[in-house]
Amino acid sequence: MIEKALKGNPAYWMWLAFLSAFIAVGGICYLRQFLFGMHLTGMGRDLSWGLYISQFTFLVGVAAGGLMLVLPYYIHNYKAFGRMTILGEFLAISSIVMCLMFIMADIGQPLRGLNMIFHPTPNSMLFWDMVVLLGYLGLNVICGWVILTAERKQVKPPKWVYIFVYISIPFAVSIHTVTAMLYCGLPGRHFWLSAITAPRFLASAFAAGPALIVIACLIMKRIAHFDVGKEAINKLTTIIMYAALINAFFVCLEFFVGYYSNIPGHKHALEYLFFGLEHHGHVYNNLVPFMWTSVVFCFGGLGLFAYMKIANWSTDFFIGIGCALIFIALWLDKGLGFVMGGLAVNPLDEVVEYIPTANEIGITLGIWATGFLLVTVLYKIAVKVEHEVEG
Repeated sequence: MIEKALKGNPAYWMWLAFLSAFIAVGGICYLRQFLFGMHLTGMGRDLSWGLYISQFTFLVGVAAGGLMLVLPYYIHNYKAFGRMTILGEFLAISSIVMCLMFIMADIGQPLRGLNMIFHPTPNSMLFWDMVVLLGYLGLNVICGWVILTAERKQVKPPKWVYIFVYISIPFAVSIHTVTAMLYCGLPGRHFWLSAITAPRFLASAFAAGPALIVIACLIMKRIAHFDVGKEAINKLTTIIMYAALINAFFVCLEFFVGYYSNIPGHKHALEYLFFGLEHHGHVYNNLVPFMWTSVVFCFGGLGLFAYMKIANWSTDFFIGIGCALIFIALWLDKGLGFVMGGLAVNPLDEVVEYIPTANEIGITLGIWATGFLLVTVLYKIAVKVEHEVEG
């Protein structure tokens, strides 16, 4: 089936060439970091994590978001998601590959990654994060490919593959739960010491992942004549709405706990993110515009969806706008604010702002481009198979 990715119109090849240009830039930036070291990044003693880990955190959620398709389709036999499920599994593969690439970029030297395998430490959350990420990647590769192959042959998938499908469901929850627990293992960072971190991660994941899938479906409907059906899109937007609302509720709870209990450690991070934090006569507020943009986009997307539901009216364009607003809002919230806000105030109560360097941004764009290229190729194969089956 791989040969189907090697055939396409000029627009397809131009899109791959566009992504390849970013990948080339990212490769050059990574080579510079490999040769000259991590001082090319904006990280340091007080900022051990930066753009790489924040993107990793967000993308783990995107990968876990496929659960919102797999669960209704395989457990509740919801047939409307039949054509979308394979897209969720392929998006999970691309997202996990990006996650692993961000980890490799963050640890500096790739060979350091082998320490996790040759010197496993089961008492470390990082070890379990590697286990669930590689496990979820393997499960999605097996399930996606076997089910697509069966569909191409127009036969039922072998029964054994459903065992892997069912195992992938708890793995989808585990990858984001274990990632959340990574942050809870740093007692000096008060913003992350919350029992609600894992549920908040899952809620945002179940909105961000499906939102990206809906956008991809709408694009493919327009350019590849691949229609997953109006019922599936409407049901998925409902799921996105509920998940985004729950995530917004959890963020409000963080505010309540911080301000009602008047805990400085919790308040400082929220003040830094949303209002700016004054320290020694200087106001640190680099992320304030991004966080308020996140709030506006989140409620703008929710309001748009709510209006379409109430008015019983919708178009592909406005559904795409709503999904894009929520996806960007969640990226700003978790892909920027959560990690950088938690690191802003160090254990010595000093404020240290993080600003990613051009080299870090180049590597980040290169990894995102790699993920988009991979998902484009996988979706191309899936769509071609669907068209082939339909004749």
